[in-house]
Amino acid sequence: MKIEENVDSKTEKAIYVYCIAAGNAEADFGNMGLENNYVYSVSYKDLSAVIHSCMIEPYKSEDKEIVKAWATAHEKVVEAALEQFGTVLPLGFDTIIKGESGVTPEDNLINWIKDDYENLKQKIARIENKAEYGVQISWDPKVIGEKLIEDNAEINRLNEEIKSKSKGLAYMYRQKLENLLKKEIEITSEKYFKDFYEKIKNCVDDIKIEKTKKVENDRQMLLNLSCLLPKEKSRLLGDELEKINSIEGFFVRYTGPWPPYSFV
Repeated sequence: MKIEENVDSKTEKAIYVYCIAAGNAEADFGNMGLENNYVYSVSYKDLSAVIHSCMIEPYKSEDKEIVKAWATAHEKVVEAALEQFGTVLPLGFDTIIKGESGVTPEDNLINWIKDDYENLKQKIARIENKAEYGVQISWDPKVIGEKLIEDNAEINRLNEEIKSKSKGLAYMYRQKLENLLKKEIEITSEKYFKDFYEKIKNCVDDIKIEKTKKVENDRQMLLNLSCLLPKEKSRLLGDELEKINSIEGFFVRYTGPWPPYSFV
């Protein structure tokens, strides 16, 4: 009769994988991992995995602050690996590899890299010596609306006519003006989106449109982009963004370099 071994996930050893890096080096990152775990690298040929030893149980908690601290630690390790190796493929949070009968977790990791070596090399080549930059452009609808009132003949005429109308008629004219202004802002928004997108696209190697987010001070986000480009080209993109930021009513947030999470 075969007796199955009862494995306790809280005591069985595994490894937590942060990223796969280009290069073969025994890197020591110290105790900077999740829960201050010791982080190091293991290599196969010209690729290295940045890891720490852990239990097989996933990192999960109902406490949002604990989860936030884990996510922050994960990002910091990947950023340190990017600084050390130059090119990294970030892996998702909670990527854990366990051992099998007679095979250690590290051996399992090396076997995975070995089996997926060509695919990993292709992904590395695509992002080699490149980093991710975030570009968020928002605008103040009030400023844009005021400019449209000045520049659009029909909107300007309605705005002037309101001043000479009775209270009842003024209300009707104001409703008409607001609807026309809303429509023109939507058209203007699409125009600026296409214009800014093309200018930014010409400065980068790859680009992804992300979901817009809420911003402060009654502003509205017009574009939220992830951009992949070599670090030496970041100044070129920065110069283009400065031009956009100088336009009245527009505001640019430019962040990076980051590991290329959006492109792997």
